[in-house]
Order: sequence, then structure tokens, then C-alpha cells
Amino acid sequence: MHHPTGALISLEAALATLLSGVVPVPPRSEPLDRALGRVAAAMPASLPALPLRDISTIDGWACRSLDLVGASPYSPLALSTPPVPVEVGDVMPTGSDCVLQADLIDCSSPIAFAVGEAAPGQGVRRVGEDMTAHRPPVLEGGIIGAADLLIARKAGLSQIHVRSPRVRVIDVASVNHETFSTCLVAECVMTSNGTIAGIETANRDAASIAAALTGEACDLLLLIGGTGAGRLDATAEALTLSGASIAHGIAVRPGDTTAIGWLGSTPLVALAGAPDHVFAGFLAFVQPVLDRLSGRSKRIGTTLPLSRKIASMVGFNEIVLLGREQAMWTPLAVGNFSLEAMRLADAWLAVPGDSEGYDVGTPITAMPLRTSN
Repeated sequence: MHHPTGALISLEAALATLLSGVVPVPPRSEPLDRALGRVAAAMPASLPALPLRDISTIDGWACRSLDLVGASPYSPLALSTPPVPVEVGDVMPTGSDCVLQADLIDCSSPIAFAVGEAAPGQGVRRVGEDMTAHRPPVLEGGIIGAADLLIARKAGLSQIHVRSPRVRVIDVASVNHETFSTCLVAECVMTSNGTIAGIETANRDAASIAAALTGEACDLLLLIGGTGAGRLDATAEALTLSGASIAHGIAVRPGDTTAIGWLGSTPLVALAGAPDHVFAGFLAFVQPVLDRLSGRSKRIGTTLPLSRKIASMVGFNEIVLLGREQAMWTPLAVGNFSLEAMRLADAWLAVPGDSEGYDVGTPITAMPLRTSN
């Protein structure tokens, strides 16, 4: 998918090309202490009911509710069956169906007296009340959270199935040898469910970059730097030499020199080296590929009105960074990001290429940056 000289490919067309052959990676088993934040893969619906037996939810006395009918501080009731002391989490004794608070039983004499009533099930969590039987340990495509791991541990599991694509990162060395953008990409990959398979550096010439492309197999290949039209920008040439099917030059700002395509069966994204171009390119291209490779459920945006107008250039998909203030979206940067805007942003959106932007008060849906949504 090469573009004619001087023509830019739309964001929609480029992303469709990139995602066209992407399928979820095979699942793998992960110990519970390493599964937090990963995308869950399907598992058999084999969990038992939880809890397995009736348990106490308060400290007190396990009783039969029928034995307590009419008991009060003014009319203590002698209990024919001695109550059993229980604490939170204890299995309920056979024949008992409620837990009475400790101060409502008087055991100061050989015969126990109740000074309060309890309904059946009071102070008790019944079998299956936490979760019915034959439920899956995790919900496929969802982000594994602390509550998922709690259920897995209570069910006796030691491992859980996840999907996490392996990503190779190639740093096309800058003239001043800065690696800030490469670190940014690696950290964004890890927070988006990717596993870094390796980070390597290639000299800023086509032959060196092409040689780096032939490294270890991975699920996604990312290159950082050298995608422009400068004298030392050789990434696009290297992709052509390597037989990669590429689209170079995309109508998105920041990031119009991004290149995307396939190297054999591996999708690749080559990002410009400037931090704002890297960040925008990651949101627009890399994150959707990682989500598809992970089998992740569709991300859910948040809709709020704009506190200020967004003005956008027709013909470009402009990436907008937004801050959330008093239940409104406030534009922080449009098509050109400062580091401060990147740090403060709560959400982002891509303005369509045929739009001039949005007026103040317009409800818009943006994708959160600070949640596991």
C-alpha cells in the first residue's frame, strides 16, 4: 500500500490495512501474582460455587433462628441448644442458620440466654452467594483485576490464562543518541498488555535497519526514528529493502511521517522519533494492534461536553489531548503536543479528517488514558 509521491493516506485507511490480518495471539498460563492487568483469555467454566459452604459474616454465636423467636433484653430466652461461637469466615455448624452478635447471648450461667432475635440467614453468607457454580475463572477479553485474582485464589487456582503479545522495539539511533522516545514506547507497550521481547539499536542507515528487522520472531515490530525526509532518515528505505508492505506518510497530526505495514506475517509500525509523534502514533496505531493481538474487549469512551472549542485542519486526523475538569473535556493540545500536555492529559480523540473541529458545549466521546478501561 504505497502512496503516490506527495499524497498522504488517511488514518482510517492506514489503520484498516494494518489491522486486516491481525488475530489474537495464543493464550498462555500465567501465575496469579503475574496476571494483574493482563487481558484474560477464555478458560473452561469450571469454578465451584463460592462459598463452598455456608459461612459466618460476623463474629458472634451460631444459632437456630427458631430458637430465638421472642427473645429481647426485657424477656431473655433460655436456649435448649447451646450456641456455638463463630468468627468471620468460619463454616456454619450443622443445624444453625443465623449468627447472633456476641453481646446478645448471655453465657454467665450454665444455661445460655438470648436477649435478641435473628432472621434466617442473618450474619451468614450462603453457598453460591458469592458466585454460582460453573462460572469461568475470568471473563475473556477483560482486564484481570484484583477481584478476579481473589476469586481465582478462593477457587484454588494457581494460574490463569492470559494473552500478551510479544513486541520487539528497534531504536533507530538518533544523532544525539537520546533514547527518551524508545523508553516511552516500551513503557506504553507494557501498560497496554504487551510484553517487551527485546529492545535493540540500529545505526541510522538502511542496511543496518534492514539487518535489525531480521531478528527474533515477535507478534508486533516497532521502530522508533528515521521515518521523515531528512538526510539521515532511512527507515522507509530499509522497510522497502526488507520486502515490507508499507504505507508511509499518513494524514494524522502529530505523526504524519509514521509508516505501517507487514514484514511477512508480522505487523509493524515505524514511529517518528519526536516524543509527541511517538505518543500520537502509539495511540492511533500501536494500541489498536495490541488490543487486537490481546483479544481485548472494545475500549469504552467517556462522553462529556467541551469546555472550549476544538479547531482542526481539514484533510488531517488531528489527535487531541484532553483534560477532565468539572464534568467537561478541556482541550490541552491539538495536533502538536507539549510534554506538559502529555503528562496532564486524561483522554484523547482523533478529529475526523473531514471535520473542522467541534464547538464549545459539543458532547464528544474520548478514550481515557488513565484507567484500565
